[in-house]
Amino acid sequence: MKTKLIAGGAALIMAAGVYTLTRETAPEEAAEAAPAQGAPIVEVTLPDTLSAEAELGKRAFDAVCATCHGENASGKTGFGPPLVHVIYEPSHHGDMAFELAVQNGVRAHHWKFGDMPAQDGLTKADVTGIVTYVRALQRANGIN
Repeated sequence: MKTKLIAGGAALIMAAGVYTLTRETAPEEAAEAAPAQGAPIVEVTLPDTLSAEAELGKRAFDAVCATCHGENASGKTGFGPPLVHVIYEPSHHGDMAFELAVQNGVRAHHWKFGDMPAQDGLTKADVTGIVTYVRALQRANGIN
């Protein structure tokens, strides 16, 4: 009798687990769960002030990089990763990594956004300013 009760309870638990794993999510639940296409991926705290070089970098970033990496490097769902992220801290991705990414593009390796193409129309000074801007954002968000 106890064996049948235990087996019945186990079967009930397994059935509930299978139901939970295989049921389809209601469309309204799915919409709530997934961020909208183009939505920021992370929240970014802005620094109180930017240096003159970082200001120039912000302008270049807004003109070229924000299309994929989002406003204030917060990332953009469906487009590109946030640069205000521990993955891009200076000890893991040095300034030269940003310069090479702009010059040569990057094969996807940390995120599933696909490869980043090389970016035309940016001078070395533009990229230096962009890196200065991104590093200022990172510091304001505890990424050093």
